[in-house]
Amino acid sequence: MVKEALLSPEEEDRMIEQAFADLMDGYLRSNHRKKVEMIERAYRFAKEAHRGVRRRSGEPYIMHPIAVAKIASQEIGLGSTSICAALLHDVVEDTEYTVEDIEQHFGPKIAQLVEGLTKISGGIFGDRASVQAENFRKLLLTMSEDIRVVLVKMADRLHNMRTLGSMAPNKRYKIAGETLYIYAPLAHRLGLFAIKTELEDLSFKHEHPDIYQDISDKIKATQQRRSEVYTDFSAPIKAKLDELGIQYEAKARLKSVYSIYKKMEAKHLPFEEVYDLYAMRIIFECDDQAREKAICWSIYSAITDLYQLHPSRTRDWIVTPKANGYQALHLTVMGPDGNWVEVQIRSRRMDEIAEKGFAAHWRYKIGEGDEESELNAWLKTIKDILDNPEPSAIDFLNTLKLNLFSSEIVVFTPAGEPVTLPAGATVLDLAFALHTEIGMHCIAAKVNHKLVPLQHELRSGDQAEILTSKNQMPQPEWESFMKTAKGRTRLRQGLRRALQPMVNKGADILSQWLADNSIPDTNMVITKLQGIFHVPNREELCRQLGAQEIMLGDFLVKPLRKAAQQPKQGSGILSKIWNLGKKTGPAPAPAPAQAPPKINPKQTYRLSSSTDSANFKLAPCCSPIPGDDVMGFIDDDGMVEIHSLDCPRAQVLKAAYGSRIVATEWDRTDERFLARVHIEGIDRHGILQELTNLISNTMGIDMRKLNIEASGEVFACDLWVRVRDVAVVDDLCTRTKSIDGVRAATRIH
Repeated sequence: MVKEALLSPEEEDRMIEQAFADLMDGYLRSNHRKKVEMIERAYRFAKEAHRGVRRRSGEPYIMHPIAVAKIASQEIGLGSTSICAALLHDVVEDTEYTVEDIEQHFGPKIAQLVEGLTKISGGIFGDRASVQAENFRKLLLTMSEDIRVVLVKMADRLHNMRTLGSMAPNKRYKIAGETLYIYAPLAHRLGLFAIKTELEDLSFKHEHPDIYQDISDKIKATQQRRSEVYTDFSAPIKAKLDELGIQYEAKARLKSVYSIYKKMEAKHLPFEEVYDLYAMRIIFECDDQAREKAICWSIYSAITDLYQLHPSRTRDWIVTPKANGYQALHLTVMGPDGNWVEVQIRSRRMDEIAEKGFAAHWRYKIGEGDEESELNAWLKTIKDILDNPEPSAIDFLNTLKLNLFSSEIVVFTPAGEPVTLPAGATVLDLAFALHTEIGMHCIAAKVNHKLVPLQHELRSGDQAEILTSKNQMPQPEWESFMKTAKGRTRLRQGLRRALQPMVNKGADILSQWLADNSIPDTNMVITKLQGIFHVPNREELCRQLGAQEIMLGDFLVKPLRKAAQQPKQGSGILSKIWNLGKKTGPAPAPAPAQAPPKINPKQTYRLSSSTDSANFKLAPCCSPIPGDDVMGFIDDDGMVEIHSLDCPRAQVLKAAYGSRIVATEWDRTDERFLARVHIEGIDRHGILQELTNLISNTMGIDMRKLNIEASGEVFACDLWVRVRDVAVVDDLCTRTKSIDGVRAATRIH
């Protein structure tokens, strides 16, 4: 393939004009009002502004805004205003033009969108990656003003992911990580299901290229057999629907590579045992929205006449849509090959909302209406979190995840009003969802007319009445059983507000006592007091004084006066070293400690270890070993900490501290690493002896720990072994499964 950078200027210009023509062709086929002249002006303006600039791939920079505009138009369904904003989205940041220039040429609305996109830019491909949490906060804050900013940003992120191959490995890990951690769930929450799936697959492809390719190859290899099974399953259903005179489109919806991988990991299954690789989707035509529900249930009835229904896997999202506007009827039936198959039933309108996103219809296409209430409520919840962010980037992202990732339940108030909450939400979450004051004074609830405590977990369909008391005060331990981000944020606010008078009272007591005893209020004195009473900070010291949990007395005067006289050369271990040198006089200079080498995140870092030393440390959260797909994180001490790429902790680090991510590769080594293997099977006499003989004698592997438990005829075993790399673990699992009675052997991360 010839790189764009090698094309002549004329060929390059033809390529750019063709890309813009493709964008306009798609726009002209849409149902939006045709504002061709304005889009063409925006394109010419952006093309001139970016003239001579190239992307890392070598192609002219203008190809990126055109691609983003095409995604916004053809894959999300946005109109001319958003297309212009997409074409201009990098002009203010990357060129001399200002927002005022944009407003002068294209009006206030497009200028507002470009300004919103400029505010949340930076750090995505730059050196300011460590401020990603703040970027996400800015991005989400724009939702309440104009959600199209976020939708264009989604298009921008999708195109960046599609062209990620030209980036350095550490940047790929960082961008793929934050995409999987924040942007994919955000796309899901906004109803952009097609984009969410592609973002997940692209992130997975860049983090685990070998596994991605392996699963893709297996999907292709089984395509013929899968087509035959689908035909056998769908033919009777199609015949029945034709008989009923329903106009419809039926197709097999294949699971994404990433979702197949997640199922294999969660269930410890090989690819061959993932049976629900596809779902059947039936999309029917219906001009009258009032008839959609009846048609859905008539199709449901036709299918259940043919196949056995799974009783607990029917999902009705027509009467109570998801918070992102998703509507459909899902059922799962037993197919002719003995495997369960999910069938999704939607109208054409429901399908468009499901694929392109309810958010694209919000306010700009369908006007104000009941359908918006859920999305508006969610946006309000997000804004609550953003207005009161956590001080730590990690805490902020984790709080945000509570809202972005959660599947939903619907519960009802005594008046019958539905309230959407995350799955696993408790009575207290519902109380805070209704009103902050209700949450602060909640004592219990009546769920389905039965009295339950605050931590009671609600289920979809429950009717709940919150009980309150003026005497009830919020408690810090409540946070441990709350599932909603809004509830936790409001609780923390309430606790701070409730404790402030106590803190103020304690501060007055402290100041007065220090003045009475002629002790200055210095950092050294307060640090000494914190150490004596074992409190983490001044605020907690004052709170405990105000609550009379601790008391100031004469026994403190001497040590505090002494602390006040100490020189201000530091505290803690550094201070002790300084004082030690002062007391003993001149001493031979100690050998300087081996400082960790300066690490260049732009270069691949080689992981070497020996019995004497290692230039890395393994993260205890995922315990990776050579052969795993890993990344390095430069910690506060300058040491490289190694995580598996899909370790939950690594996902957070990639999203919050992208500039400290480093690509790594393992050196060959004779070092041994700890790995855990889980084995299950049918119990019989002598099986443990065969197992240990295989591992220790035949394979020569050192066992460090063995837990085995039998229940009835079945046994389960957890085994910790020291191995050189992943290949040894894979070989161990394969050989273990050849022992008579062993049904499964998998590595546990």
